[in-house]
Amino acid sequence: MLIEIGRTGKLMRMLGSCTLALLLIGGSVWAADEAPAQKGQASKAEASSAEPTDWESWKAGTTVANTASLQRGARNFAQYCMGCHSLKYVRWSRVGTDLNIPASELQELIPAGDTPASYVSTPMPSQDAENWFGKAPPDLSLMAAERGKDYIYRLFKTFYVDPTKPTGTNNLQLPNIAMPNILSSLEGLKKAVYKSVPGADGKSEPEFDHFEQIAPGSMTEAQYDAFVRDTVNFLDYASEPTQMQRHALGIWVVLFLLVLTWLAWLLKQEYWKDVH
Repeated sequence: MLIEIGRTGKLMRMLGSCTLALLLIGGSVWAADEAPAQKGQASKAEASSAEPTDWESWKAGTTVANTASLQRGARNFAQYCMGCHSLKYVRWSRVGTDLNIPASELQELIPAGDTPASYVSTPMPSQDAENWFGKAPPDLSLMAAERGKDYIYRLFKTFYVDPTKPTGTNNLQLPNIAMPNILSSLEGLKKAVYKSVPGADGKSEPEFDHFEQIAPGSMTEAQYDAFVRDTVNFLDYASEPTQMQRHALGIWVVLFLLVLTWLAWLLKQEYWKDVH
């Protein structure tokens, strides 16, 4: 009996050793197969970065219901936009109330000399702006309502280096833009790469293909994209601070009209029930 048990134990140890060897061999084969696949995926990712950029289809994808995004956007506007642009139809007190910004934090956004009752204005004199940029920077109160938030989003995302321009930059959304790329320290510098395509007259014409990063910024691509979306969201809010209330009220108005229509139909049935 002891001999049988000893033989059985020896057999189990041999089987265990064989199983471990097979697992090691299989792992080595899997790793060898996986390495080329990962390399191929990396090559694909590198190639995709040079694929044509369909910038005209970019969407902001924001909503003014996102209060946290609006708060960050208000901070971004105060730090990077208010030096040149104003929101002449918006008061700081309204921003603080609608965006649930505490009074102490709101005061940090308000320029020296202004109060919460003041309108969001720029300290830059319009005459100086005209001398520096050729025209005074526009007020942005209604920019999102006039051009659309997707337009502003693409504007912020399509600056590129152009040494032929006075500011050293140009823009795909608004060619020959007078505004310098004030967010280049965040996004970094990139150049526009063009390709030649046949034109209507048969001659080759340059057509935008993709962007190429030439200097990094302080933010990653994802961080900069989030920064731009928050800023665009705030400008969308500024163009109509009551739009959330309007949307909420619209639901009740539609429900009222449905009930009124039903009551009118019942009244019509009552009046016309004896008419054949």
